[in-house]
Amino acid sequence: MQTEKPGFLQRLQTKWKLESLFQVVMVLVVFACTGFTILFIKNPILNFFGIERGGGQGFVNTVLYLLLVLPLYQIFLLIYGAIFGQFKFFWEKEKQIFGRITGVFKRKK
Repeated sequence: MQTEKPGFLQRLQTKWKLESLFQVVMVLVVFACTGFTILFIKNPILNFFGIERGGGQGFVNTVLYLLLVLPLYQIFLLIYGAIFGQFKFFWEKEKQIFGRITGVFKRKK
């Protein structure tokens, strides 16, 4: 007798501790909407700050991208999470990420 392996969505449901497959789909929709939004607003934001793609300053451009666009990504995750009824999930993830970031800068005693 062969046991059936859980599918991709079931594994995500377990990993993310979600109650239903519908929630998993909604979380994936939030990620998709956020990604598309960032895709469309990234270039105007970088252009506004005078950052050119392929301008020979790859490291500087990467740092500026991280400082400007990544925080917007996190904000849009929360906005779309609220729209699609998954704010609590994304808020908990944001707190975990923020905790990891601040943990890097804390001194170890």
